[in-house]
Amino acid sequence: FSLQVDSANTGRVLASDAAVFLKRSGLTDLVLGKIWDLADTDGKGILNKQEFFVALRLVACAQNGLDVSLSSLNLPVPPPRFTDTNSPLLLSATASSDVPWAVKLEDKAKYDSIFDSLNPVNGLLSGDKVKPVLLNSKLPVDILGRVWELSDIDRDGMLDRDEFAVAMFLVYCALEKEPVPMSLPPALVPPSKRKPLSFPGQMPLIPSSASTKESHQSLPPVGILAAKPPLTQ
Repeated sequence: FSLQVDSANTGRVLASDAAVFLKRSGLTDLVLGKIWDLADTDGKGILNKQEFFVALRLVACAQNGLDVSLSSLNLPVPPPRFTDTNSPLLLSATASSDVPWAVKLEDKAKYDSIFDSLNPVNGLLSGDKVKPVLLNSKLPVDILGRVWELSDIDRDGMLDRDEFAVAMFLVYCALEKEPVPMSLPPALVPPSKRKPLSFPGQMPLIPSSASTKESHQSLPPVGILAAKPPLTQ
C-alpha cells in the first residue's frame, strides 16, 4: 500500500495516484469508475487505507466475473491481479499464448463478412461504423459500452478485424443471456493481440508508455459509453 500508491506515507491515496495503480488491473474505465464510487464513500476523491482495501476487493470481484457491488465484498475471491512492471511475478497470465481463441473459425468467417460489409478503412472500423451494428442488437447501452471497451483492445478508438470479432462474440453471448465479463478473459484475447509473458531480466509486459497512450485515444461511439469520464483527473 505505502510503496505502491502512498509513497508519502500519509495513509491516504489521491484519485490520480489510485487511478494509475488500478488501471493495471486490466479492467475498463467504466468498471474502475464504479469501483471508485463505491470505495470513496464520502466522495472526497481520497481513499483511506480501509477504503483502498475495499477498492482492491472490488477489483478482485470484477476480475472473477462477480458484480461490482458492496454485496460482493463478502464472497470468497482470489486476490486481485495487477500487471506490475517492477515485479514480473505479479503479471496476470492473460496474455498466455497457448490458450485457444474462443472465437470459432466458422463464426470468425461470419464476423469477417459483416466487418467487410461496413467498408473498413485501412483494415479498421471507426466507432461510428460499429455503433449501428451494436445498437441493432437491442442490448442495453451499458452492456454495449462494456462490449466496446473490451473489444477495443489497443484503445485506439477503432476496431480491426480481430477486435470486431471479439465485439460480435460478446454481443452474441449477451443475446444468449450470458453475462458480458468485466475484463477480457484470456481465451477471448485474439492471438494477434497476445504478448509473451515477461520474466525477470526481460522487458516488462506493459511498458509505462501504455498509460500515456490511453489519454490520447479516440472517443468511442457517442452515446454508447456513459458520459461521465471515471477516474480521469
